Amino acid sequence: MRASVMTGVRQVEVQERPVPTPGDDEVLVRVGSVGVCGSDVHYFTAGRIGDMVVTGPLVLGHEVGGTVVGVGRDVPESRLGQRVAVEPQKPCRRCRQCHAGRMNLCPHMVFYATPPVDGAFCEYVTAPADFAHPVPDSLSDAAVGLLEPLSVGIWAMHKAAVGLGDRVLVAGAGPIGAMVAMAARARGATEVVVTDLVQSRRERILSFGATRALDPRESAAEIASMEADAFVDCTGATPAVLSGIGAVRGGGAVVLVGLGAETMDIPVQLVATRELTLTGVFRYVDTWPRAIELARTGAVDLDGMVTARYDLDSVDEALLADSDPLSMKAVVDVAGGPR
Repeated sequence: MRASVMTGVRQVEVQERPVPTPGDDEVLVRVGSVGVCGSDVHYFTAGRIGDMVVTGPLVLGHEVGGTVVGVGRDVPESRLGQRVAVEPQKPCRRCRQCHAGRMNLCPHMVFYATPPVDGAFCEYVTAPADFAHPVPDSLSDAAVGLLEPLSVGIWAMHKAAVGLGDRVLVAGAGPIGAMVAMAARARGATEVVVTDLVQSRRERILSFGATRALDPRESAAEIASMEADAFVDCTGATPAVLSGIGAVRGGGAVVLVGLGAETMDIPVQLVATRELTLTGVFRYVDTWPRAIELARTGAVDLDGMVTARYDLDSVDEALLADSDPLSMKAVVDVAGGPR
């Protein structure tokens, strides 16, 4: 098969590699489309994310869907030909975290495109059969791949315990901010306020769940007095985090999705006296069925997020597409064209 391989910082090349063989409980998936994630970009441009370092050739990409073309010994052949969204993680299923329902925190996790595990910018991947989720034919290949970042938004809403009639503040109007905003509306939030420094992103986010979009520099006082039920940071920027914490009502929730500074000063007295819940998000647990239903019913617009398409020979261009503030989501059409 053909695979786009990162061979060094800002270096990728298309190589011929063997088609992987599915394990007994796995399926072989012919890749359709793969979305470009910010983590892919970080690995490509910096060679690392925190202590996760690229030390050898690596196939990036983990927002993936495709078609089942092979099955392992314990998987029924009836699955052949199914279009699926691939949940790009393989927990051990035996540790304490897995048994407690926190598979995303499994210390033995194998995750696509996380060094040294290869990802999906290639023609075929294998996945656990129960993590290859059947999808309706009404969903495009691109939308199927983007169920992965939508799952991040759904998990963030779960962690924030957002409910009917809530007011949600979101920092960052990029792809994950948009997924969070759409997931918030789907959970019943009636007001979703998104902040971003870039005007074009503020304008665009109004099409993806936001009821208002603010420039945090010009609207600091309004944000501070918002009394949001939940704040979700998708930037990792310290000023955004601190501003958002101050905007949450007593008893509300603060959810950190964006990765930025490794440490920052938090107003612990405010967190304590308002009894705020402060938590993070690391991937997701059991979100795919919900994500598929939201996409199937049109409650979210995943196709509308695609602003650029590339093929397997142009992955390097796709990985740099988000440097354009007008870009929302770049997609690599591995199967040869949009479906």
